[in-house]
Amino acid sequence: MSVPCYIGDEVSAMAWRLAGLRVQIPKRDELLDAVRRSCDQSSLVLLSAAVAEQLPGSELDALLARTTPPVVIVPDMRGQAPLPELATRLRRQLGVLE
Repeated sequence: MSVPCYIGDEVSAMAWRLAGLRVQIPKRDELLDAVRRSCDQSSLVLLSAAVAEQLPGSELDALLARTTPPVVIVPDMRGQAPLPELATRLRRQLGVLE
């Protein structure tokens, strides 16, 4: 079984690495490729809220709708980026956004 992956900032990555996850700290211009590569190689992909904020909305929605591997947004340890509002995200994914 493949190892879960965390994509985010260096400080948070240290904690996730200690928990046994593979970590990536991509530059902004490499971000989308890093996320796609992780989805191909990992059993679970965790994105920091700050990373999720940098992805295009349609791309993020497609990632979050995946079931294999699941892609989950985790809180930003530095508190610089809030988690996306769940109800709005679900409505957007279901196509019923007002």
